[in-house]
Amino acid sequence: MPEKVHAIAMSSIAATHMLVAAGTEDVRIRLCDLASGACTHTLSGHRDGVWALQWSATSEWVLYSGGCDGAIRFWDIRRAGCFQVLDQNRSQIERRSNVTSSTQRQELASAPVGSSSTSEMQRPVAKRTKPSTVSKPSKIAKIKDPGVRRSHPGMTLANDRSTAHHGSVTALQTSDDGLNLFSAGTDSRVRLWDIESGRNTLVNYEATKIRTHQGTQLAVSMDSSLLFVPSAHSLQTYDVWSGRMHSKLVGHYGNVNCCAFLAEDQELYTGSSDRQILVWSPPKSVTVEDQEEVPKAGVAAVCEDEDAWSD
Repeated sequence: MPEKVHAIAMSSIAATHMLVAAGTEDVRIRLCDLASGACTHTLSGHRDGVWALQWSATSEWVLYSGGCDGAIRFWDIRRAGCFQVLDQNRSQIERRSNVTSSTQRQELASAPVGSSSTSEMQRPVAKRTKPSTVSKPSKIAKIKDPGVRRSHPGMTLANDRSTAHHGSVTALQTSDDGLNLFSAGTDSRVRLWDIESGRNTLVNYEATKIRTHQGTQLAVSMDSSLLFVPSAHSLQTYDVWSGRMHSKLVGHYGNVNCCAFLAEDQELYTGSSDRQILVWSPPKSVTVEDQEEVPKAGVAAVCEDEDAWSD
């Protein structure tokens, strides 16, 4: 690679290609073929180094990238250019008015004939106008739905400069079902995105301390209920849908840079700048039978061997 490599990613569902995506310092994403070792093509669009990469969990052709320019871009590697840039100001609240209006229409349709309702009383009365003999062409332009995503990779200048974080994007992680995307940035914010609409779900995760000069790694539990976020010297566990902090794992003496969750053994692995890899597991429940199997002499020997200053 011509520049420093910050992130690599490989699709876990790919069946027709063996490509490894590499994010480098020179703002380009390079796709390398494992069979030949050559760089097949590059993806250009970021204005600064690329620190985070993540393949889609539902399509082998879609790649997500996060850069130091604060942007998160969606790529279809079969086409030129990205097809979407996430904007932190576009949230799902903007679409609630449409849901309310459709609900009112359903209530009106299901209401019996002759019954009065509040929505009917507040309905404005249309003014009667005289019929005109000459029909004039309508000059009202059709309003396009801003929530519709373009299928073509071409984008307007305003959308192309949208940002997902007020700082560098340090990590990207998809949910287990592939419907949501988690992102973390140097603005100490963690955001949850709806991949289909590309909107910010506005889940308020409690404050984190993400002050790093490199990419990090997030982890999600198998049922996508818990999110693990490196925060300074600790690892914070959040409830995915409420944003409430579930627990805080402390054990490293340096900044935690990465984490991985193993669903088979229910274990969590963390790596830190203190050159240590720690393994975290849930506490094992001790039954009455297990306690009876422990010899009393062995318990007494352990108690005598303990010191006064250990935890």
